[in-house]
Amino acid sequence: MNTGSCLCKGIRFKVNKFEPLVGHCHCTMCQKFHGAAFSTFVEVKLHQFHWLSGKELLSSYTSENKTVRSFCNVCGASLFFESEYNRNDKTIEVSLAAFDHVDNIEGIKPDAHIFTESKASWVEINDDLAKHKTYRSE
Repeated sequence: MNTGSCLCKGIRFKVNKFEPLVGHCHCTMCQKFHGAAFSTFVEVKLHQFHWLSGKELLSSYTSENKTVRSFCNVCGASLFFESEYNRNDKTIEVSLAAFDHVDNIEGIKPDAHIFTESKASWVEINDDLAKHKTYRSE
């Protein structure tokens, strides 16, 4: 089962099926939200996402560009991302690191680096994944 949780385990969810896009995002907002050089999100259709517990512990921040980043209000774990595209497509981006057994999720593998124009200067991208200066549509 593809279950996930926040750090304190107060928020728990499961995903039945994933969409194929799994990207390492290097935008400055992801850097600040995750406290890391980049974040890795997997796209999920809303009807494939199910709450197990703790939905009431979810807090969110809406940035100037109207993207919404959601996190646990107890432990602060960064969990979800939603853009206008996601709202229109009825999807949500889930932090890949939030899954309980990320190495056992069949077929889930990052396929691209996005927003590399704002990557941390001390990060070298040495893999063979596609690299996009902004989003994938460039």
